[in-house]
Amino acid sequence: MPPFGSGLLVLTAPLGALPRRAAAALAAAAGVVAGPLYVHLQPGLRLAAAAPRPAAPPACPALLRALAALYAAAAAQRGLDVRVLLGPGHRLARPPRVLLAAAAEAPGPPGPVELGLQRLAAAAYGCPPRLPALLLGGAGGGPEEEPEDPDAALPDFSDVAVGGTFDRLHGAHRFLLSACCLLARHRLLAGVADGDLLRHKVLMELIEPYELRAAKLREFLEDVKPSLRYDIVPLVDPYGPSVTDPDLQCLVVSEETRRGGEAVNKKRLENGLPKLALYEILLMKDPDRSQNEEEKISSSSLRQRLLGTLLRPPRQDPALPSRPYVIGLTGGTGSGKTSIAKLLGHLGAFLIDADKLGHAVYVPGGPAYEQVVAAFGAEILNEDGTINRKVLGAKVFGNQERLKSLTDIVWPEMARMVKERVGEADAQGKAVCVLDAAVLLEAGWQDMVHEVWVAIIPEEEAVKRVMARDGLSEEAARSRLRSQMTNSQRVEQAQVVLCTLWEPDVTRKQVEKAWDLLQQRLSQGAQPVRGPRSP
Repeated sequence: MPPFGSGLLVLTAPLGALPRRAAAALAAAAGVVAGPLYVHLQPGLRLAAAAPRPAAPPACPALLRALAALYAAAAAQRGLDVRVLLGPGHRLARPPRVLLAAAAEAPGPPGPVELGLQRLAAAAYGCPPRLPALLLGGAGGGPEEEPEDPDAALPDFSDVAVGGTFDRLHGAHRFLLSACCLLARHRLLAGVADGDLLRHKVLMELIEPYELRAAKLREFLEDVKPSLRYDIVPLVDPYGPSVTDPDLQCLVVSEETRRGGEAVNKKRLENGLPKLALYEILLMKDPDRSQNEEEKISSSSLRQRLLGTLLRPPRQDPALPSRPYVIGLTGGTGSGKTSIAKLLGHLGAFLIDADKLGHAVYVPGGPAYEQVVAAFGAEILNEDGTINRKVLGAKVFGNQERLKSLTDIVWPEMARMVKERVGEADAQGKAVCVLDAAVLLEAGWQDMVHEVWVAIIPEEEAVKRVMARDGLSEEAARSRLRSQMTNSQRVEQAQVVLCTLWEPDVTRKQVEKAWDLLQQRLSQGAQPVRGPRSP
């Protein structure tokens, strides 16, 4: 872990040189700073001068290219929270704990340069006068671009608008928002997608809540350029206030969203308002793109990378034995939960199939047989005395009172059998036990497991799978799915989320990733389990 929780990096190279130097500068800073890394750009500043004066970089195309390079380089340093400042004279949301500069940009004895860093940080951002100051090696050099036209400037507008999901505020978002800040003189209206606009997003269940996204957005914007007024509003339709606000002059778009911008202008004309200038920025390529991810830096790719990782801490319950470590695996109909369970079994987990236990409790002589027959009558029996589960299911489907009567009988017996099977796993020396249970959360069995792992799939894909597997109509398939917990409700209680939307090989890699991370968690208190690995 880098030693400092936040830092301020001062770069004094010409703007034209930054695209070539950004990667080295941020890689060097990432070894020192763990949290927010503020970047102060001031081309030509001599840090060794007696009293370096802070100034904002000129709003020009070269600055936009420098910003794009810095945020693209930040994407290669996962977890580095880079914020390029567009104007001094304010305190920062997360005060820097260390001051940094590239040694190659600050020739001369280090003492005067470090003192200059301290004076600059105090004058520009109110930092304490004696913060640690470090000069970074390997963060300079490289050829510069052709000199910029000194008269080149970006257009400016009083009021600018932008829209997006802004989930897990990443480098492409930051570049987009920084461009908006450079274009706006007075106000930036930022619409944040919410409600039905999120329904068809990839892994929408993992999108951060609106309140968190809006708060992160505001903190970033007020850090980067506090002189602007920021109106941050939820978007529940594709247009929002952009088609009704008479003060807006510009809408910032990307290659992907230009058509949406044109649709906004059509609506404005219908509403008797002038068209907005559409300022288009380029998409940023993702240097870490992997299978099934978008070529651009995107929130959906970041959400895919969360699959298999620990989203919240495991349960700490003294009543749970530390061995075997029990994973509760659940998911809706068609989610691919069973295929995930099989993969975990191949990796060395002891599997408990709750559905098989459910069948066992209903057989004649089984622990729930007599109670179920007494509660629901002899008409649920086949000629051979076995319970006809389809007839029983029809009796309770859509009737919450009858369903509760059944589950109050069956679930406690199944839970007792699960505990017996966990005991068997312990006797066999198994370190990890996976309880494969569709009703894990509904039955309250999360109290029996250390972690809840949830398999999810978009509803449309689940409908197709259920129709193909069970021969149901689309209406019947949807009815079955909507009688169950939603994906979002399950994810709210999950430590780990997996998704089988893509090819089987992608699912296998997800499961292996989740398993390997589990072994890391167990290695502190238990021996990791080694199982066969697919080639």
